Amino acid sequence: MSDLRRPGDRIVCFGDIANDVVVDPRSPIRPDTDTPSHIRHTGGGSAANTAAWLGFLGAPVDLVACVGILDAAEHADRLRGHGVVPHLHEATGLETSTIVIVVEGEQRTMLTDRGANRALSDEHLTDALLDAAGYLHLTGYNLLDGPRAPGVGRVIARAHERGIVVSMNPGSAGYLADYGVDAFVAATEDVDLLVANAEEAALLSGLDDSAEALLALAERHGIAVVTQGPRSVLVAERGSAPHEVQVPAARLLDPTGAGDAMAAGFLNSWRVDRDVVRAAEAGILVAAQAIQIYGGRPPF
Repeated sequence: MSDLRRPGDRIVCFGDIANDVVVDPRSPIRPDTDTPSHIRHTGGGSAANTAAWLGFLGAPVDLVACVGILDAAEHADRLRGHGVVPHLHEATGLETSTIVIVVEGEQRTMLTDRGANRALSDEHLTDALLDAAGYLHLTGYNLLDGPRAPGVGRVIARAHERGIVVSMNPGSAGYLADYGVDAFVAATEDVDLLVANAEEAALLSGLDDSAEALLALAERHGIAVVTQGPRSVLVAERGSAPHEVQVPAARLLDPTGAGDAMAAGFLNSWRVDRDVVRAAEAGILVAAQAIQIYGGRPPF
């Protein structure tokens, strides 16, 4: 684990970016015919969403990601509009990842084409960016394509050589299970701060009880956060008692990106005063904003 000694420096988000198509059906989906729907095209991708929320909150943040040639400029402009410094690499022969998200109340179904994310390499994360950073945020998608486990391992090692805190959002219980829990744990055990939902935490710890899973993950990583939907957020540090922070009621429009927003709010607060309870409260407030808009990014 990093020595956590560099508060206040830049945050680098390294990972996935996407074009999201958010579909909110206005009635039960009818096969083989039309279903009236509310449809929005937004920027997406877990790492890019987290970067956008960090920029929205005023944090100094960079995003390293891969996009297709045709919409590279558009993505860069969107990110700058959120206060993010983009470092986007254009992938030859690949289009930017596209995700169709079907929203159904508190649940959403994602149909994913990973696209240019497959071209991301750990070499895209330069020494100059790391030298200016105090924090590096990864997502579980880094293990699925692009850097994969060897690249992720190299990135974490390079970060820790500089005393950089490494945080991670596992990203998707479905992909995590497909990848293999044991392999995922082996590739990410050196992460310092893990933000997961209850399903992801259960898979990664092998424990169904969220409080027990939290403590196991905190012991492994140093700091763990487990979100429990609209109920509460659990947070713990290694060797300390767990805390439960209640989630206030908020109007739900679209849950897409709530975990990314939570991670951004937590990291932005925690880097200032190292108080995990206040950081959880801050993350909850940002996630509450995220679920009241379509897509995973903040408003401009």
